[in-house]
Amino acid sequence: MSNNLKSVNLTAYLAIAGALGLCVAQYFIWIYAPLEATMGILQKIFYIHLPMAWWGLISFFIVFCASIGFLITRKQVLDNLAQSSAEIGLLFATLALATGSIWARSAWNTWWTWDPRLSTTLVMWFIYAGYLVLRQAMDNPVKMRAVSAVLGIVAFLNVPLVFLSARMWRSIHPAVFGSSGGGLEPEMLTTVFVCLGAWGFLTAAVIIFRTTQLQCRDRLRNLSVFVSY
Repeated sequence: MSNNLKSVNLTAYLAIAGALGLCVAQYFIWIYAPLEATMGILQKIFYIHLPMAWWGLISFFIVFCASIGFLITRKQVLDNLAQSSAEIGLLFATLALATGSIWARSAWNTWWTWDPRLSTTLVMWFIYAGYLVLRQAMDNPVKMRAVSAVLGIVAFLNVPLVFLSARMWRSIHPAVFGSSGGGLEPEMLTTVFVCLGAWGFLTAAVIIFRTTQLQCRDRLRNLSVFVSY
């Protein structure tokens, strides 16, 4: 019970930090960062799009690490961590694709193009959507956790491909942190880091909260089985 209380307290602190960070980020986005010469105010969506994409990839990395940890230790909390991270990662990947399409409509005059970065991101989305569907489709919880852990490890093979795709192949998608900083003004780069930090706190809060929720669900299920006997 004390562990759950600590998780709730940590979640609250992270959520408050994330909320305050997002408030501060609004100043950086709308006032501090200059308007982009070509796209104008629509470029501001970049400060939402990039954190969604990055924290989505980091969430999938947590799935990868938690899945390895589960196969080694068989600790249920690691399986729950993998599930919660996959859920938030898929949500962020969805938002990244949506905001990216809005941005692409103005920058490239099309909602979608089969660019290497976009194509690999879409493949990643389907993989992790399948991962979550598989978790719900299997009746045997022991088998489900083992199979999901293996899939969580294999699925991550596509994540580095998403990150490196704009550098490995000819791509119209910009590489933000390239050798020249991606062409961003210093004020824009500072705003990017502020937004990344704010969304990072919020991401951690949601993952910890969801993991704790899944832990409570498992305890209730075990209790119901015990009572039925």
